[in-house]
Amino acid sequence: MKPAPFKYFVPATLEEVLSHLAEYGDEAKLLAGGQSLVPTMNFRLAQPSVLIDLNRVEELFYIRAEDAQDVRIGAMTRQREVERDLVVAQKAPLVHETMPFIAHPQIRNRGTFGGSLAHADPAAELPAVMVALNAKFLLRSEEEERWVPASEFYEDLFLTVLEPEEILHEVSIPELPPKTGWAFREIARRSGDFALVGVAVLVQLDNKEQCQDTRIVYLSVGNGPVEAQQATQALVGKKPSARTIKEAADIAAGKDIDPPGDLHASPAYRRQLAKVLTEQALTQAFERAKNA
Repeated sequence: MKPAPFKYFVPATLEEVLSHLAEYGDEAKLLAGGQSLVPTMNFRLAQPSVLIDLNRVEELFYIRAEDAQDVRIGAMTRQREVERDLVVAQKAPLVHETMPFIAHPQIRNRGTFGGSLAHADPAAELPAVMVALNAKFLLRSEEEERWVPASEFYEDLFLTVLEPEEILHEVSIPELPPKTGWAFREIARRSGDFALVGVAVLVQLDNKEQCQDTRIVYLSVGNGPVEAQQATQALVGKKPSARTIKEAADIAAGKDIDPPGDLHASPAYRRQLAKVLTEQALTQAFERAKNA
């Protein structure tokens, strides 16, 4: 099939983009990498009357470290660039570890960092990782700009807090505190397929090597990133051990998530995958924290 007719704009500046969004609002769609939008348009699942191509807006392509702390990534930065960037590898190692799990290299060559986040696919890796990292998103419109925590950005299946006249401009990823460990795990039927279950983990130890803070965030188990809050509470204040990690994984899989079933996996199977992946990820994350 072919997409329905639409107006096509190729602005060169962010100012032009925001002007088009102010004029057309929810009639418009932003074209970033096009890996998700173009197929849905071809099947006419999406029929925007206006398409705004962001690929010439140089203001949205960058990776930089701000004040030697936060890593700032422009929304149009290609996923492959993020994967290979030395600043990201050093200051946001969880992102660096996650990038190769996203689809295939050919997809990452074209797909954009911000496009994946704004698309809000519950099976996508980056939204869960951004919630785990406590990242912030800069949203811009012609009238204002606002920072939104990643944990408040996702509202439902393919739904975010972005208003029709807004664009995701930048992602700010805070530098990891001392004695922090990280890990990412997922299981897919084939390499490059959407994950049946995935988990991003961040842990921090105190001076006594007790768990001071933990974030466990899942993908492919709900309508967006799902935080395992009860499992986190079970770990904080305790010294990590095989027993405490197993108990936390049991709580996360049994109480924190309510995964759906489909042709690829039943809810029970997804719970079992979540339990195993969480145990593996927590073990690796705590080991890294001890050596940090």
